[in-house]
Amino acid sequence: MQSRAKDVKIGARLISARVETVYEKPPFRRAFVKRRCLLPADGPYGWQPGKDPATGKVRKRPYFIHPEDDQVMALAGLYEYWRDPAVAQDDDLAAWMMTCTIITMEAIEAIEASDAAGPVHPRMPLALTEDHYEAFLGPAYQDPDELRALPGRPAGGHLDARPVSTVVNNVRNNGLQLLDEVAA
Repeated sequence: MQSRAKDVKIGARLISARVETVYEKPPFRRAFVKRRCLLPADGPYGWQPGKDPATGKVRKRPYFIHPEDDQVMALAGLYEYWRDPAVAQDDDLAAWMMTCTIITMEAIEAIEASDAAGPVHPRMPLALTEDHYEAFLGPAYQDPDELRALPGRPAGGHLDARPVSTVVNNVRNNGLQLLDEVAA
């Protein structure tokens, strides 16, 4: 979330930053230069529209997208400190919140073709391989063209997508059961 934001609610709209424009958009420009990070993840979720066989209504079906070998991914991200203007004292820990944004890229064919029903999602997080960590995190790394050139897939290169329960649609839900495959 942009450090100058007046309200925490804006953060939900800034959950991801496109690799194509991260260096030029005001909410991300400063963080791209000074506050890059790696976010460990088993994988992201993507939603694919499709008809519900029971009702015939179009619904978005959640998929868990992960490396074929189930290794942890390192997602390229940005972080920012946000100061809550409602807290009077700067030295009060409640005044500060650390926020992060995931850098995304166009989905690669490995993910687009991973489900027989078609593409899962047109975008995906930029997942870096270990040999790119230092370059991405280093202060000298400020060329947006170099960022776009980084490979956006895990070391093994192959991603799988499996349908998961719609329980994942509620952010209050948490636990390993969110990764369990369900019938498509």
